[in-house]
Amino acid sequence: MIRLSINVNKIATLRNSRGGPVPRVLDAVRVCVDAGVQGITVHPRADRRHITPDDVHDVAAALAPLSRRVEFNIEGDPRPELIALVKEVRPDQCTLVPVVPGEVTSQAGWTAATASGLPAVVRGLKEAGIRVSLFIDPVDEAIRLAAAAGADRVELYTEPFARAFERGPGDAAKSFRDYARTAELAHAAGLGVNAGHDLDLENLTLFRSLPHLDEVSIGHAIISRAVFVGLDRVVREYLGVLASAPAADGAAL
Repeated sequence: MIRLSINVNKIATLRNSRGGPVPRVLDAVRVCVDAGVQGITVHPRADRRHITPDDVHDVAAALAPLSRRVEFNIEGDPRPELIALVKEVRPDQCTLVPVVPGEVTSQAGWTAATASGLPAVVRGLKEAGIRVSLFIDPVDEAIRLAAAAGADRVELYTEPFARAFERGPGDAAKSFRDYARTAELAHAAGLGVNAGHDLDLENLTLFRSLPHLDEVSIGHAIISRAVFVGLDRVVREYLGVLASAPAADGAAL
């Protein structure tokens, strides 16, 4: 079963745009959980433009009684403030993501040039009992980097696939083959496979057949559609798409 982890950052973005407590991040978490989601993701950035440390603690407390069926994933760059917060909260998973100053959203995965301090960070998180995933591009060297750093999983950066899917079936199939090959390499290296960034109801119909796919993390597309049809309905739509994923037997390669 492919797990769906919903990123609730956009709820906090809307709240912060006005000030005050609404819309409440915990209300969104409860709707997602009640609809059957298997995970909740937050990405607390250094500028606190959406999720704040208080939100992280609140979500952790809300999910604690549900730990056997709903995982908590905190993602972000390995700055000391974030690592200290993660170790304090102890989520099920921490996804380490490189950050470019001034970026609106994540732009690329880890490379040898940006990942020099990762092994020590990964080791510290794992010693705290936290599963560690590294955000990577679908390339061979990134798998070697993640394995060498001691990560448990990788999260494949899927914006390039999403753009290829928009261009048409030929480009989508070519891009998917690159991701499938990377997923096979990750599995052979003993790494679990997550994926995220610009996945949606349309392109998931192909991407859900990725070999060894454990989890997808989706936020923007879900919250954007929820504005018009409601969060509960959208969560169930995505769960339905993932539940009907064909066996990843290589036929789509």
